[in-house]
Amino acid sequence: MISHITLHVNDAESSKDFFLNALKPLGYELVSDHPEWKLFSMGQDGRADTWVYAGEGAKQVGHVAYAAPSKEAVQAFYDAALANGGKDNGAPGYRKDYTPGYYAAFAFDPSGNNIEAVFMNPNPSE
Repeated sequence: MISHITLHVNDAESSKDFFLNALKPLGYELVSDHPEWKLFSMGQDGRADTWVYAGEGAKQVGHVAYAAPSKEAVQAFYDAALANGGKDNGAPGYRKDYTPGYYAAFAFDPSGNNIEAVFMNPNPSE
């Protein structure tokens, strides 16, 4: 289990809109909004596990995979990501070369980070 991740972005406000809408289908919400920091959480305990930062410092492109509760949530993530400034990096579908039941979608956020939603389907024939 991770404590949190930090993604360096070019613009905090446009990234806020991207993450707010793309992660909503996965159960995330914005829990803290500062000029340079946007913090998101699944709301379980209010602990922010996704930190989006647009301040000074090294700009690093990253990858993060969020667990999705269903294939429909993966699709909703993908649709919301593309509708809010994201770019396609892999439409929803099974990634059979990863592991059986790995159903995922990928989108680049407005700063180029690779954001993924993945559902581990126990019945991959569905």
